[in-house]
Amino acid sequence: MVFSSISFLFFFLPILIILYYLIPASMREGRNGLLLLFSLFFYGYGGPRFLALMLCSICVNYLCGRFAAEGYPPLVRRIAAISAVAAGIGLLGWFKYAGFFAEILNSMGAYLPIPEVTLPIGISFFTFQGLSYVIDVYRNEVQAQKNPLRLGLYIALFPQLVAGPIVRYTTVAEELGGRRESLDEFCSGTVRFLFGLGKKMLIANSMGELADTAFGLPVESLSTPVAWIGLVGYTLQIYFDFSAYSDMAIGLGHMFGFHFLENFNYPYIAQSIREFWQRWHISLSTWFRDYVYIPLGGSRGSKLLHIRNLLIVWFLTGLWHGAAWNFVIWGLWFFVLLAGERYLWGSLLEKLPPLARHSYTLLLVMLSWVFFRASSLSYAAGYLQALFGLSRGSGYGGQAVYLLKQYWPELMCAVVAAMPVKTALADMLSARSCRGAFRSLSRWGPRVLALGLLALSYVKLVTDAFNPFIYFRF
Repeated sequence: MVFSSISFLFFFLPILIILYYLIPASMREGRNGLLLLFSLFFYGYGGPRFLALMLCSICVNYLCGRFAAEGYPPLVRRIAAISAVAAGIGLLGWFKYAGFFAEILNSMGAYLPIPEVTLPIGISFFTFQGLSYVIDVYRNEVQAQKNPLRLGLYIALFPQLVAGPIVRYTTVAEELGGRRESLDEFCSGTVRFLFGLGKKMLIANSMGELADTAFGLPVESLSTPVAWIGLVGYTLQIYFDFSAYSDMAIGLGHMFGFHFLENFNYPYIAQSIREFWQRWHISLSTWFRDYVYIPLGGSRGSKLLHIRNLLIVWFLTGLWHGAAWNFVIWGLWFFVLLAGERYLWGSLLEKLPPLARHSYTLLLVMLSWVFFRASSLSYAAGYLQALFGLSRGSGYGGQAVYLLKQYWPELMCAVVAAMPVKTALADMLSARSCRGAFRSLSRWGPRVLALGLLALSYVKLVTDAFNPFIYFRF
């Protein structure tokens, strides 16, 4: 089940809201239990056989968290923490990487059967959430959760279950038992959800169709203009697709009294690769920072050790996104850029004018998306050649003009929406909120616009079959 579907919008969510608010606020565990049941149903809707895996993850993290808590002997605590990490990484390794590593070993002369394993949806996200909980308990940064239903709700909570953001236990620990829902929170959450739905249905899906057209062509017949148009389309698609899901998750959280941290902050306005990763998929980059990079030593120590730490983090970041060499190359691409900014050309970059720094960042990020979108390394190499006029199909083609004519309204909307125009308008209205007209516009404008986006999204939903979420496969 996806947020942008008829079954979710008109059946699952309304039924849950009605039942949830029929339970008195004083019956907190009743509301939690209902949310947990609906979350498990949400996860099992597309593949009931993986519910056992989810329940297993909850049980392992609950038990390991209890024994990793302060009060137990140090050896017991360490064994519990290591067990949780081993179980989480082990399950993730089997379901996501067994086939990939078997192919690598076979290419080196081994004769291993390639396991045909179906990847459970969202396994990378809920595995990282469970690991962060147990590690934080072991570090004495949070108390162990004694109520298994509350921990189960934290891991399985449906808004962020299958495509993030990665919610840390410290973010919602108090809200699992002490949140206070309100009408204002519910309304703001609904508006945020509908804005995310609009981003998904009206922008991301259109950009996805544009990108699929270009990336679906054989590289030998791919012209340079079509290649660039397709790359622009995918650059916009992946941002609006993933940030839309995060918006909807955050909005749904507000509707039920939870407050998740932001996951995107207009990454395409960044003026360095370092700044880009401070704005893109914030929950993932901070997870690797806190649980891999800093424990390895971070930037402390020699230059060589720092470069080693960056290499490990970005190799794992690439591998986290998928069991394929193109994702590994994608991660190593950012390792080279970040290390280069730190030790080679960073001081020169700071002296450039803002427009030049922004162009540098955007170009390198866009080129990275070729590896992310391409079906293989060979296709990625051919696509890069087409981008720079080095392939046989690099001449000008009428297809580029056709694509621009067909998608120019969505392209214009996407470019504007990728910039902090909404934030600037909100700040302007807030600064003039002392005036009655501006106060009313600030309060009711987003709500009316959200209803309009719902209507347009519904039209797209019932007339268009193209509706994937990119990050569901991670």
